[in-house]
Amino acid sequence: MTDSDSRSTPGDLPHESHNARRFVIANGVQNLGDQLVAAKTVLPWLFQAAGVPAALTALLVPIRESGSMLPQAALTPWVLNSPSRKKLWIIGGIVQALAALGIAVAAVAMESLALGLVVLVLLGVLSIGRALCSITGKDVQGQTISKGKRGVVTGRATTLGGAATLIVGGLLLFVGDVDLTAIVILLSIGAASWTVASVVFTGIVEPSERQQAERQSSKEHSAKSDSREHMRWWSDTWALFFNDAQFRNFVIVRSLMLVSALSTSFIVALSHSVGNDSLSGLAGFVLASGLASLLGGVVSGRLSDISSRRVMSIGAAIASALLVLIVASAQFLPQQISFYLLPIGFFAINLVHTGIRIARKTYVVDMAEGDQRTLYVASANTLMGVVLLLVGGVSAAIAVFGNQAALLFLAAVGFIGTWRAGKLPEVSRNT
Repeated sequence: MTDSDSRSTPGDLPHESHNARRFVIANGVQNLGDQLVAAKTVLPWLFQAAGVPAALTALLVPIRESGSMLPQAALTPWVLNSPSRKKLWIIGGIVQALAALGIAVAAVAMESLALGLVVLVLLGVLSIGRALCSITGKDVQGQTISKGKRGVVTGRATTLGGAATLIVGGLLLFVGDVDLTAIVILLSIGAASWTVASVVFTGIVEPSERQQAERQSSKEHSAKSDSREHMRWWSDTWALFFNDAQFRNFVIVRSLMLVSALSTSFIVALSHSVGNDSLSGLAGFVLASGLASLLGGVVSGRLSDISSRRVMSIGAAIASALLVLIVASAQFLPQQISFYLLPIGFFAINLVHTGIRIARKTYVVDMAEGDQRTLYVASANTLMGVVLLLVGGVSAAIAVFGNQAALLFLAAVGFIGTWRAGKLPEVSRNT
C-alpha cells in the first residue's frame, strides 16, 4: 500500500476522499453548464431573440435529450476498449465546451434560419459529448467511490450546480430584461464551465489494479476488440433488455419515472392558460431549476444511499399526486389562486425530479460492477432515448385534448412507476 493509500479510512477505496471532491466539483460545474446551455430555457430565448423559425425551436429538446442517450450503446465498444474511462470523460467535457462556445459565436455572427440550423447541429455535437460523459462518469464513480457513498457524492454535485445556477438566475432577475448579449454571456459561461470541469476531472486517480489488469490481458482484449468494434450494438442492446431481467426491470421503472421529466412544459403551458406569465421569463426558469437542485441534491443523495429504489418509488408517487392537484387547481379553484399555485407546482415537480434523477443514477451504479455497469448505463440510456420520443409523442398527442389531459396521463404513468419501483431488488445498501 502506498502512503497516499494508507490515508484512506478502512473500507474506503484508495484516494476516495480525493476523488470524491473532484467528482463533486467537476460534475457540479458540469451541471451548471447544463443549466446555462439548456434546450428548455436559454436556447429557446436565443431563438426568440434572433428570429429563428418556431419549427426549429421545437427540435431543441428532442435533439438535446435523445441526442445524449441514443448514441450511448454505439459508443460502448470504444469505451470498453479504453484503458482509462477518465480520459474519455475529459474528451466528452471538452467536446461540450467547444460546442457551447460555437453556439455563443454563432449567436453573435448569425440570425434567423442560419443561426437555428447551426445551433441544432452544434447542440447535436454537444449531446454526443454529454453521452460520452454519462457512460464513463458512472463507471469512474463506481471504480473510485464506495457503495453507500455514491448517492451523497452525486447529490453534492447536484447541489453545487444548483447553487451556481441560483446565483446566475438571481443576477438575471436583477438585470431584468434579458437581451441577446446576456444570452451570449450565459452561453460563454456554460462553455467555461465544461472547460473547468474537464480540468478538475484530470485530478481523479483511477485504480491502478484495473490498469494493470488491462495491460495483462492486452492480447485477449485486442482479440475481443475486433468483434466489439463490429458488434451489432442495436440488436445487442435489445438482447440485453430481453435476456437480463434485472436490467429490463430497471429500464421499465426508469421509463415510468418520466412523469417528472416531461410534465414541466405542460405546467408552464397550463400556467399561461390561466393568465399567469410569471414563469415566461428566463430568470424564473433558471431560478426554479437552480433552487430545486440546491434543496434536493444532498438530501436525496443520502436517502438514495440507503435505498435508491425507495426514493424512486416515493418520488414517482409524490410527482403523480402533485400533477393531479395541479390539474384540480387549474380546473376548480379561482384564477387568482391558481395564479400562485401553478408556479409553486412547477418548482415542486422540479424538486421531486431532482430526487428521482439522483436515485436512478445511484441505482444503476450500485446494481453492477466493471464493464457490466458500462453496458447497463449505455444500453439503458439508448433505450431511454427511444422511450423518451415515444412517451413524449404520446403525451403531445394527448395534449391535443388539453394540457390537463397530458398531465393526468403522466400522473397515471407515475403511479404505475411507484408500484414497479417498489418491486425492484435492493442494491444500494451495504450488506
